[in-house]
Amino acid sequence: MSNLKLGVEVVSAHDLVPKDGHDSSGVYVELQFEGQKFRTTLKEKDLSPVWHESFYFNITNPSNLRDLTLDAYVYHLNKATNKKSFLGKVSLTGTSFVPYSDAVILHYPLEKQRIWSRVKGELGLKVFITDDPYMSSSIPMQTMQSTMNVNPRSAEPIPNPFSNERAESRRTFHHLPNPDRRKQNDDASAAGSLPKPNLGSYEMRSGPRPPNIVHTYGGPSPMQPGEYSVKETSPHLGGGRMVGGRLIPADRPNSTYDLVEKMQYLFVRVVKARDLPSKDVTGSLDPYVEVRVGNYKGTTKYFEKNKSPVWNEVFAFARDQVQTSVLEVVVMDKDLVMDDLVGLVRLDLYEIPTRVPPDSPLAPEWYRLEEMNGEKSKKGELMLAVWYGTQADEAFPDAWHSDATSATDSSSAIYGHTRGKVYHSPKLWYVRVVVLEAQDLLVSDKGRFPDAYVKVQIGNQVFKTKPVHSRNMNPVWREEMLFVAAEPFEDHLILSVEDRLAPNKEETIGKVIVPLSQVHRRADDKIVRPAWFNLEKSTSAAMDVDAGKKDKFYSRLHLQLCLEGGYHVLDESAYYSTDLRPTAKPLWKNSIGVLELGIINAEGLHPMKTKDGKGTSDTYCVAKYGQKWVRTRTIINSQSPKYNEQYTWEVYDPATVLVVGVFDNSQINGGSSGNRDVKIGKVRIRLSTLETGRVYTHSYPLLALHSSGVKKMGELHLAIRFSCTSLLNMMYIYSRPLLPKMHYVRPLTPMQQDLLRHQAVNLVAARLSRAEPPLKREVVEYMSDAHSHLWSMRRSKANFFRLMSVFSGLLAFGKWFGEVCKWKNPVTTILVHVLFGMLVLFPELILPTVFLYMFIIGLWNYRYRPRHPPHMNTRISYADAVHPDELDEEFDTFPTTRNSDTVRYRYDRLRSVAGKVQSVVGDLASQGERIQALLGWRDPRATVIFILLCLVAAIVLYATPFQVVALIIGAYVMRHPKLRHKVPSAPINFFKRLPAQTDSML
Repeated sequence: MSNLKLGVEVVSAHDLVPKDGHDSSGVYVELQFEGQKFRTTLKEKDLSPVWHESFYFNITNPSNLRDLTLDAYVYHLNKATNKKSFLGKVSLTGTSFVPYSDAVILHYPLEKQRIWSRVKGELGLKVFITDDPYMSSSIPMQTMQSTMNVNPRSAEPIPNPFSNERAESRRTFHHLPNPDRRKQNDDASAAGSLPKPNLGSYEMRSGPRPPNIVHTYGGPSPMQPGEYSVKETSPHLGGGRMVGGRLIPADRPNSTYDLVEKMQYLFVRVVKARDLPSKDVTGSLDPYVEVRVGNYKGTTKYFEKNKSPVWNEVFAFARDQVQTSVLEVVVMDKDLVMDDLVGLVRLDLYEIPTRVPPDSPLAPEWYRLEEMNGEKSKKGELMLAVWYGTQADEAFPDAWHSDATSATDSSSAIYGHTRGKVYHSPKLWYVRVVVLEAQDLLVSDKGRFPDAYVKVQIGNQVFKTKPVHSRNMNPVWREEMLFVAAEPFEDHLILSVEDRLAPNKEETIGKVIVPLSQVHRRADDKIVRPAWFNLEKSTSAAMDVDAGKKDKFYSRLHLQLCLEGGYHVLDESAYYSTDLRPTAKPLWKNSIGVLELGIINAEGLHPMKTKDGKGTSDTYCVAKYGQKWVRTRTIINSQSPKYNEQYTWEVYDPATVLVVGVFDNSQINGGSSGNRDVKIGKVRIRLSTLETGRVYTHSYPLLALHSSGVKKMGELHLAIRFSCTSLLNMMYIYSRPLLPKMHYVRPLTPMQQDLLRHQAVNLVAARLSRAEPPLKREVVEYMSDAHSHLWSMRRSKANFFRLMSVFSGLLAFGKWFGEVCKWKNPVTTILVHVLFGMLVLFPELILPTVFLYMFIIGLWNYRYRPRHPPHMNTRISYADAVHPDELDEEFDTFPTTRNSDTVRYRYDRLRSVAGKVQSVVGDLASQGERIQALLGWRDPRATVIFILLCLVAAIVLYATPFQVVALIIGAYVMRHPKLRHKVPSAPINFFKRLPAQTDSML
């Protein structure tokens, strides 16, 4: 029988229906799961009872857990009649059960049992899965034993879906393993493990066409030079040829890697050796193996004094780089001066078999070692497995690659920095700290009251409250702070109460250290109960859990602490975020589709470093979507690298962005930037701009902005497919809020968002830089656009022109209407008069006409819709006409490192621009103040004229039909130029004469 248990903590209820006629209810909760029943204690005369009682149910068959239901019934018990009344229920399906580490308290609205039931209120529950055999109910009152008869001797062992072993071997974003969905292995690129989506109308079966490159229309955005445009391609992929997003299947399609080109590799698995002969006088042996294919050589690690070593290492040689017909596997003896030959194995490459997944792995065989002259050795055997395969092979991700290591240097140190890996961002939480008050503070000077403040710290995040100079030893602050923390929690929450003795002299009154793992987690805006914490004199005393038993008197600090699980921790800009889910897993919705990315190759890359007098590049790609980061292997010494790696993500919201960046590896061949990986360019693709089921194969220009201007650093060839599981669910997502509910219930200020985003990026960069191979800080910051909030004259101009583009339609309409009023085209003006008269006489046609017009415009624009995902536009970014000094200012550090003359010039330029903005803002304010002056009696005569006109207008409009008034106003506005005066009209003259507050400004 399984040790897996379902834990349920009944926390509280709120706003229940009174049932006993005294505006209160004696209530209890009854839990039912898989034939097992438990009930809480009875809370009398309490409409908002609090229990905090835990119960644990046995799970007989974990594989059916997703189909089971937990029911929680709330009853009122009448002790006089011993009858119970129904107050509401909550039903939870097995798909919402999460492990204990991810569980948070959720308040569920009570549901009706029947249509006529009177139900209201909420029930707070914490539901989780645990396999701890020592867990037991806190205050269980079991009303019925399980009706299931299970024989423990005959029961077969049932796997635990939440065991640690399974979590290490498989990472997924599901709450529970789904047997209907194929398992996903992120480290193996996980591209083919998901079911192949149905391409629908995009699938064709016809003969192959010659490859072509098509420049497509870029939509309504400003056009840019052709070399900076996205180009559609028709490559040969694993599933066939792609032509215009349509798949022409191959004869034998590769179902696993169908978005990349099929690449052939020679795989050599060196398993182990036995009975190796000794080469030293001492009789010891330090063996290692060299795998040689032409000029390429791979080396295993060596073992000291071991004649039967076990390596189990795989080497992959690109077949198109193999220029020999013989494979040599050489066993060597490590020595201080010169390594000795132990023996070798020669294999004919023409006799190597080919393995095609999903075939089982090739069984390794023992080979007798040979001497250099070809004679068989008396001792020593080597176990090998050699086969031809593709990048879809299971051994590909962890193999040593010939194209990722130079032919002259195959050291393991370089190999460790060239491997492709899958990374997961740490789980981020907002930590809310409310410092309420302190009690009984003890200061060194007994004759003075403390000028106290509280310093709060988590890692390198430090905030301080305002100093409070109270007339007692109980200062009150009531200040709230927000921090960012990452699981697993490595830093504690440290609070220290400081006494300000002088401007630069402070004294620590006491400290409080709270482990974040013990802080209450919440997923909603329910009130968190504050708690008192004893102040200790030192950090060691604050960390001592038994310190409270030593002293009887303590200064205390009143705090309100919680981990906010209802927010999405913003670690990137909200405009192009790759993930919008809240921290708490129980609040996650089901996925709406699958995103598949094939990183095919890069072309025309600029050399980023020099080797042997020649320019070269050692590049790799990084893709980010949601919490999953992927890094391809590094291709050495190539300006046209071929990656051909495919990755898969689950999609929860279409309003998210996939980011793919290209970097040069500074760990190989050195570099001009020291130990920092150099950014080459990146691509952003918004999922909502992709058609479902279509495969987009495009070559994206890698555009980088330097101090000398914008440069095209090369092109990146990608294949993208977005497949949705349910179109109705995706349409429903468009009606939901973009961010989780807590962002609207308790919104964060813009200043808080910027500060917390900066801290979140630092945490993610610190964690990913500790992986192997590391994903460096500069890579994480570039992919997350960590510095996009800094000042830039270029961005300011670009945003201004974007704003003008948005209002260009209104400006064009105003210009056209002005021409109508001036009778530039009499026929058009007459038709506008007729249309205006019809709309005034039949006002019920106004809204239908507007919406029908927008419908027709939408249909007309369909033929001009974008044919490819939008890419970075140099015209929109104002990067093609920017002044060099503005670029130099943008790339300047903060604070500046330029000389005083340059800074003075830029400051004067900024003052000039700010002066123009100041004038515009002042003019707008003046117009608004004139409107206020109409009834403000600042100009008594103007106000008298205006209110008399309002009285006359009220009488006239009351006696005159609205249609007549509208026709008169329209005819007056669109009157013929012969009826117009060259001077402004009387209403405009009257408005301009109204006073504003400009004469009151200094």
